[in-house]
Amino acid sequence: MPNIGWTELIIILFVVLLLFGANKLPDLARSMGRSARIFKSEVKEMRNEDEAATPTQQRQIESAPVQETRSAAQKADFWDRPENQPR
Repeated sequence: MPNIGWTELIIILFVVLLLFGANKLPDLARSMGRSARIFKSEVKEMRNEDEAATPTQQRQIESAPVQETRSAAQKADFWDRPENQPR
């Protein structure tokens, strides 16, 4: 896979600027950062849940049918966290 040099990077940035316009770039960057932050917190939460489960619980979870395990209160709690609030 070839390395991306300065000229290619400048061309890519120029194309993005043409596609989205200068006014939309801060909003685009903000929404991408928010999405990455939400994804990171969800992955971290999933890891914590996996670490907390004992091996017998993991076997039960793997053999159980797939179903929604989170309640509406937990979903609402996710959006109340400071790292997930819009800035």
